[in-house]
Amino acid sequence: MKRSWLALILLLTALIPAAWSQSQVKPLSSTQVMAWLAGGVSNHRLIRLVKEGGTDFAVTPDYSQAVKAAGGDAALVQALQSAGKNLAVKSTSCSPILVKAAGLAHQKQFEKAENLLRELLPADSENAALHFALGYALQKQDRPDEALDELTESAQLMPGFPEVHIQLASLFFSSGDGDNAIAEARTALSIDPANAEGYRLLGLGLYSTGQYDAAMHAYQESLEREHDNPEAYYDIGITLQDKGDLHGAASAYRHALTLNPASWETHSNLGNVLHDQGKLEDAIEEYREAKRLAPQEESVRNNLGNTFCDKGDYDAAIAELRELYQMAPNWPNGHSCLAKALVTKHEYDAAVSELRLAVLHNPTGSNEHRSLGQALLLVGKDDEALTELQTAVSLNPDSDLAHHFLGTALFEAQKFEAAEKEFREALRLKPTADNHYSLAACLVTLNRYDEALAELETASHLDPSETLYRARKEELLKLMRTREQ
Repeated sequence: MKRSWLALILLLTALIPAAWSQSQVKPLSSTQVMAWLAGGVSNHRLIRLVKEGGTDFAVTPDYSQAVKAAGGDAALVQALQSAGKNLAVKSTSCSPILVKAAGLAHQKQFEKAENLLRELLPADSENAALHFALGYALQKQDRPDEALDELTESAQLMPGFPEVHIQLASLFFSSGDGDNAIAEARTALSIDPANAEGYRLLGLGLYSTGQYDAAMHAYQESLEREHDNPEAYYDIGITLQDKGDLHGAASAYRHALTLNPASWETHSNLGNVLHDQGKLEDAIEEYREAKRLAPQEESVRNNLGNTFCDKGDYDAAIAELRELYQMAPNWPNGHSCLAKALVTKHEYDAAVSELRLAVLHNPTGSNEHRSLGQALLLVGKDDEALTELQTAVSLNPDSDLAHHFLGTALFEAQKFEAAEKEFREALRLKPTADNHYSLAACLVTLNRYDEALAELETASHLDPSETLYRARKEELLKLMRTREQ
């Protein structure tokens, strides 16, 4: 965010009391209702605004249809009809361009909605509702600075309208600025203490700053004012998920889905929680539903492919991830998972190609360089493997796996002393049976049999079920007896 927000918040707060007292007595226009629908204001909130302030227009059948096309529900249409039933003047003032923009916004065609809203503003530049709707459309296109300019203009034109502060809170939250999200949400609540969305956005701001208990309290305040808001339950889910309460998060997501089963984001997040709980079949079911609802959403296909891989269904993983890359060739994730699946099919060259892409997308990732190094060892490209594994160690000196496989590459290159050093570092970091065994193999090559025997004995003790360790131990004892003769 570019501007100094402390100064702006103080300015807007100073303007609030007078502006709000005026907005309370002003009936709503047909343009305001349509623009606020285009700006994502909820039906619940619009109904309350209509009941509190009334309207200055009587609803026509065409306007009713336009409200529905913009996302208005039957209860909102009924509220508008009731508010305007005693007015003689029928609705004629709402621009057809705005009607079309609101319908496009509801269809999530925000760029087209933006273009139409920009057509309207030159002739009506002081219309706070139009600036509000345009700010919302820009935010949905991930253009936060432009959205900020429009919402700021809207707030200056109508600082007492709580929804503009709620939208600013949402913008700050999505931009990672939790403190200003909290400030804007509290400003909205100072204007309208009964505003459910204000409490929900306050909760999100508190969640983003790690204040989980306070966030949960804010969500409950929101639900007391709007009982059946699926977004509030979704936000409870993300907060509990981040807190580590997977059971509670799954329950919140499921409640959200009873209220809005068409939310692909909720299905996807529930899938993530179920995956983390080890319930892979259930996770796959949720990802599949999310994919059905949002077939173009890359993250869903990525998560589905990764879960197939974790489940061991490598054919399904390969099919899903290849379909993803056909749809989105530049999607950065999932290449390591696809490589793992390809290795199980002995398609080593294809796996190397995928791992090269993983490194390309994340050149500072130790795991990516390590995995590529391992695959290069499999295809006999030992020099390249050595380079990748050295890079992996340099990027993460505390990775026992990176040291282990670097030791393996050095061993293959017959650099046994250097390999020993890496195996010992892997063992220091993680004293597993496998690391003891690898060190033992290196020590045998260096003719240090007593040390190797001790390592094999430790490996057998740590993992008595592994017959390989005992077999190598017996072989080494025979070799040692032969050497003594």
